[in-house]
Amino acid sequence: MRPHHAFTLLAAASALALALALTACNPQVADSGKPSTPGAPPATPTAFIPAPSAKTATLPNLVGKGLQTAQDEAQGAGFFVLTSHDALGRERLQALDRNWKVCSQTPGPGAGIDTKTSVDFGAVKLEESCPATDAPAPKPAGDVMPNFVSQGMKAVRSALPANASITVKDAVQSRMVLQESNWKVCTQDPKAGAALTGQPLAFTVAKTEESCP
Repeated sequence: MRPHHAFTLLAAASALALALALTACNPQVADSGKPSTPGAPPATPTAFIPAPSAKTATLPNLVGKGLQTAQDEAQGAGFFVLTSHDALGRERLQALDRNWKVCSQTPGPGAGIDTKTSVDFGAVKLEESCPATDAPAPKPAGDVMPNFVSQGMKAVRSALPANASITVKDAVQSRMVLQESNWKVCTQDPKAGAALTGQPLAFTVAKTEESCP
């Protein structure tokens, strides 16, 4: 009787091992008692993530302040998207913010402004007077030559076709015109209203603070 008893125990142990192996291969059977669909991915719980709400803050009135101070105070109020431009329309760069002052700001001061809003400052140099309104940029040249007299040469160049042939000469002395943002147009050739057909363009200029001859 002993050999038969040993065989029975061995068979029972084998059956138990097979059942445990099947359970390990398909844990969903053990967890739920229901067979899973072959090839189907396991269910993933969906988490609810609320949409972030816009953050608002109060933008102070920064007109009349130094440009560097205005930028610092805007950042202190929570606004970090800051730009600036030449309020005189000469396209000068505000390379050293401490040398410029704020004439205008967009948007204006107020509460409840989205902190991601871009804040733009119109500025002039400290020794200059603010214009009543920002000087408009020169009208882009199309098929007809605009009137560029008295406008900043750098801004005028930006309004002309990129492939235009341009010469610029000092109308007062024989100085080299190195930084066109500091010069204004005295004369232009061709004159305003002339057709632009790709011909070379010529300008005489004077320093912004000078009178044209």
